[in-house]
Amino acid sequence: MKKLIAGFVLGLSLVLLIPHLAVQARQSPPLEWVNPHRQVSDLGFDEQLWRSYYGAGDKNALIASINHSLRYLDTPSAVEDYRNYPIRWITRDRTRRSLLRFRELLQTAQSPEALQAAVKREFTFYKSVGLDNEGTVYFTGYYEPIYQASRIRTDEYRYPLYSRPADLASWTMPHPPRRQIEGVDGLGTDGILRGNELVWLRDRLEAYLVHVQGSAKLKFPDGSTMSVGYHGSTDYPYVSIGKLMIADGLHPRDGFTLPKMKDIFQAQPDLLSRYLPQNDRFIFFQDTNGSPATGSLGVPVTADRSIATDKTLMPPGALALIRTQIPYPDGRGGTQPQLVNRFVLDQDKGSAILTPGRVDVYMGSGDVAGQRAGVMGYRGALYYLMLKGA
Repeated sequence: MKKLIAGFVLGLSLVLLIPHLAVQARQSPPLEWVNPHRQVSDLGFDEQLWRSYYGAGDKNALIASINHSLRYLDTPSAVEDYRNYPIRWITRDRTRRSLLRFRELLQTAQSPEALQAAVKREFTFYKSVGLDNEGTVYFTGYYEPIYQASRIRTDEYRYPLYSRPADLASWTMPHPPRRQIEGVDGLGTDGILRGNELVWLRDRLEAYLVHVQGSAKLKFPDGSTMSVGYHGSTDYPYVSIGKLMIADGLHPRDGFTLPKMKDIFQAQPDLLSRYLPQNDRFIFFQDTNGSPATGSLGVPVTADRSIATDKTLMPPGALALIRTQIPYPDGRGGTQPQLVNRFVLDQDKGSAILTPGRVDVYMGSGDVAGQRAGVMGYRGALYYLMLKGA
C-alpha cells in the first residue's frame, strides 16, 4: 500500500522514525503458538475498556470493526489473499469463523470476566516473533489529518496535491524524483504535473504530511469540504526524513516526535527544501467523496481498533490483541501514555512495514488524533486469536 486506500492510505506506513533495535534474521513462520493461560494477561480488558465495555461507545466500535473484516473476508480479494498466505494452519475460513464466534461472545457474555474465560477456553493464541525473534513489537500511530485548503491557487494556498496523471502506467523507469515533480520549493510551478493539481494547501509541511498519511479531510474557505485519498504513487521506497534529521544531529533519537519535527521546521523553514525532496516516493490523490478512512483491505478503519502490519506475514482482517502503551489526552492540552490491552482488527498495511515486529495503530481523524499519533512509539506484544480446530 498504501495504508488506507481510497480513504486514507499511508502508502508508507508513515512512521517518521523507528528507534534502533537489533533486528535478527526473520524466523519462519512469523507467528508462534503461546498458552494464553500462562503467557497472555488481561485479554483486552484495559481500564478504558472496562469502563465502556457494556456501554454504547467502545464495544460498538469493536463490533463495527469486526463487521468490516467479515465483509472483506467474503470478497474474492480475500480468497486470493489467503490462497497465498504462508501459514497453512491460518486460513480464510478459520479467520472468518473466529470473528463470528468472537462477535457472538462479545454480544452475549454477561460480564468481561465471562468473556475472558470463554476466549481463553475457545481460542488459540499466536504471538508475533517480533523484531528480535523474542516477541518485541514496535507500535506507532497514524491518523487522517484535517487541513485548510483551496480549490484554486492563491497567494495563501500555494502547495498542491496532485491527481494521478493519465499516463502514469507508461512513465519510464526510474520514475522522476520528487524534486523534479514538485521542485525544490514544493510549489511545482514548472513541474511535470502542472495541470494535474487537485487542491492547494497553505503549508508545505502539511501538504507533505498528506503524502505520509495517505489521505486527508480538507476544509475550503467557503465552508465546503473534501476528502482525498491515495490514488497511486511513484515507484520509490519511503524515506524517513525524521531519520535523516536525527543522523544530521538536529535532534537526539530519543524523544524525537512529529511535534518536535514541526518545531524544527518552524524555526528553520529553509530545512524543508533540504529534507522533503529526499523522500522520492510521491503520492497521487483522488476525491473520495466523503468516504470514511479506508484501509488496504477496502473496508473502513476504526479509531483505536484498526492496525496496519506487513500483510505478507500477518493474516488480513484477523482478530488480534495488542499490549503496549497508547497516548491519550491528558486534559491539559497534552497526552499521557497508558498501558493497554486491546482487541483490534488487522485491516491495513504500509510499505514501510516489512517485518513481524512493526504495527501502526489507526488513531482517527483530526488534530487530537494527529497529536496522539505524532508522539506514539512504544514497544509491546502482538497476538492473533484463532478459533480452536482447523
